[in-house]
Amino acid sequence: MQVAKHKVVIIDYTLTDDQGAVIDSSKGGEPLAYIQGMNNIIPGLENALAGKQAGDALQVSIAPGEGYGERNDAMQQEVPREMFDGADEIQVGMQFHASDGEHTHVVTVVSVTETHITVDGNHPLAGQTLNFDVTIVDVRDATEEEMEHGHVHGTGGHHH
Repeated sequence: MQVAKHKVVIIDYTLTDDQGAVIDSSKGGEPLAYIQGMNNIIPGLENALAGKQAGDALQVSIAPGEGYGERNDAMQQEVPREMFDGADEIQVGMQFHASDGEHTHVVTVVSVTETHITVDGNHPLAGQTLNFDVTIVDVRDATEEEMEHGHVHGTGGHHH
């Protein structure tokens, strides 16, 4: 069965940066399962897997525009420390959920002073070329329930 829209695709993968450092990998754990065409993974990888089948292996390099986007310096801002009332010790690298009234975003602390905290709303991998080494483990039809929920259930997927 080929990777196509609304098929469950199960992959083993290793993700590296341009220097070869491993960013993420399924090695030593469960493979990743997703539904093709449901925006469960980055567009560049989804496009590269389309038409492939179980047993296929590929190496693909994904530009930022097809990954997590380009870095946007406007998404970094300094906010008063009192906006973090209730958080004991704030350190660089910590992540928080921030709301703009309509959407919730994850922000990463990039600087801390006595009076202000600088947060960055860019995805940590924004602006980076992503290099995937992927093997397709299995391709199957998505169940009706998986389609309703928008994600895979069971091995490699979501557990309710």
